[in-house]
Amino acid sequence: MSHVDHFSHGLVTPVLAYLMSGVGCMLGLMLTARARTAEGPARARWLIGGALSIGGTGIWVMHFVAMMGFSVDGSQIRYDVPLTVGSAVLAVAVVGAGLFMVSYGGRRTAALLGGGLLTGLGVAGMHYLGMAAMNMPAHVSYDPALVGASVAIAIAASTVALWFALRVRGVPATGGAALIMAVAVCGMHYTGMFAMDVQPTASPVPVGGAQGVDFLLPLLALVGLLTLGLLLSVVLSPSEQELREDAEVMARLDGRVTEGFPALPRTGAAPRPEDPSLFDPSGR
Repeated sequence: MSHVDHFSHGLVTPVLAYLMSGVGCMLGLMLTARARTAEGPARARWLIGGALSIGGTGIWVMHFVAMMGFSVDGSQIRYDVPLTVGSAVLAVAVVGAGLFMVSYGGRRTAALLGGGLLTGLGVAGMHYLGMAAMNMPAHVSYDPALVGASVAIAIAASTVALWFALRVRGVPATGGAALIMAVAVCGMHYTGMFAMDVQPTASPVPVGGAQGVDFLLPLLALVGLLTLGLLLSVVLSPSEQELREDAEVMARLDGRVTEGFPALPRTGAAPRPEDPSLFDPSGR
């Protein structure tokens, strides 16, 4: 008999978790699209923003919101704060590492597969680290087959997400890609959750840690401010198409200006005019 309920609040938590994942993934793809047209430090900043959006909001916040619907019969659940924060840092770090690998890898297949493997293993590690952060008077075990399936889903989802980050263009395509990514992230999460087997035990010692609601309000406030700031940075910056059009206009202007002047010899000497009237107003 299972003592676990993954949907103690009905469909509220899975639907909200999916929406949060979709928003984070879409914003992350918009930021990585800006990175494709940037160079130097600006490119790195866009990629860091993408890692915060996808790893922070799209993956970690999704995990946390979904965990609000997790309960165990007759057991009180608390969260270890350092481990919970560590899982958030891990999610952002591995997504950032994957984005940098594929962004600077020149679209090589090896960079995509390597980045997907690294990111997928990191995302799975984030999930199980977040699970380990739960304190409750119970014995927890895992089904190895389902754990392996969740890791495989995480690797596949990460590889597809990095491919989208390299190639997706336009709002409709970005929105569709984000919805697909959110399905994969939620699928990985709930596969890992169903791998759990929890057997409550009697314990006279109070459970240590923080309640989930203690994280919820500060988390939503922080994520809301971060998402607003990143969204404003995308809205206020020129798009890839606008940058390409500006470059074409500047190229045409440079060509017209160059056509109006004779080319200087490489020695730096002044050109010898074929028409003396250019320098003698009398024409003599």
